[in-house]
Amino acid sequence: MKKLYLLFLIAILSVSVFAAEATEEGAAESQPQSVSGMVESVKTFVAENGVQFLINLVSAAVIFLIGRWVARCVAGLIKKTMDKAKVDPTLSKFVKNLTYSLLLVFVVIAALGRLGVQTGSFIAIIGAAGLAVGLALQGSLSNFAAGVLMIIFKPFRVGDFIEAGGAMGTVKEIQIFNTILNTPDNKRVIVPNAQVTGGNIVNYSVNGTRRVDLVVGVSYDDDLKKAGQVIESVLKADNRVLADPAYTVAVSELADSSVNFVVRPWVNGSDYWDVYFDLTEKIKVSLEENGLSIPFPQRDVHMISAPAS
Repeated sequence: MKKLYLLFLIAILSVSVFAAEATEEGAAESQPQSVSGMVESVKTFVAENGVQFLINLVSAAVIFLIGRWVARCVAGLIKKTMDKAKVDPTLSKFVKNLTYSLLLVFVVIAALGRLGVQTGSFIAIIGAAGLAVGLALQGSLSNFAAGVLMIIFKPFRVGDFIEAGGAMGTVKEIQIFNTILNTPDNKRVIVPNAQVTGGNIVNYSVNGTRRVDLVVGVSYDDDLKKAGQVIESVLKADNRVLADPAYTVAVSELADSSVNFVVRPWVNGSDYWDVYFDLTEKIKVSLEENGLSIPFPQRDVHMISAPAS
């Protein structure tokens, strides 16, 4: 029924076009005619061009039916290819529908052109509408393009802890237009994809391991070798500290009030914050138990009395 209804509309449109042409030809040859005269002109035109009209109508119907079938096949093939590449189902379905709609527009224009309809104006209108929509949705289209690129190249995956677009958190969902993050304090952050790809993306989870960076200061009066041994003993006692890569304990700076050690153990990404907090506490306690101290910033002020006048 839908096909018959569509063919009926095309036939009406064709008859209107032929009638308009017949009317223009009659108007060019004589003065404006009466209603009965115009009807006779249309009948005469249809009678003289009836066979050609039927041929054009059948050709237009064939072009439309075959073109629609080809559009469905192409859109389905694109979706299957994207599904095999494990592209996000939302994206593959969207691309399939978009491809089918665009191809169907060209099929309809081709069918109308076969009927003798001037399609140049249609193409101009579609182009102008596409330009207007593109300008109106410029931001959304950039977010969409960024989402497609992220899904294809996968700079991060769901569950990774990242820093991007001015936000930091665990990736909850990668959508077509936005990326959803959960922050460490359980806040939901929705970042536009264009902002994510427009700057640096720091992925803390992709390599599996992370390095904990601590700075520990001891007094200038303390034994540096003993301080280093105490810090290393704390690292060796923690099973979450990895043997490979090896940790680093070294004197890094002779500061104003202390001699600073850099303490850099490697841990699994999921253990980072627990190890960071535990080591900070355990190193301080161990240094104090071994007679070592972590000095606080201090400054000596010397007072000079002014001579009596």
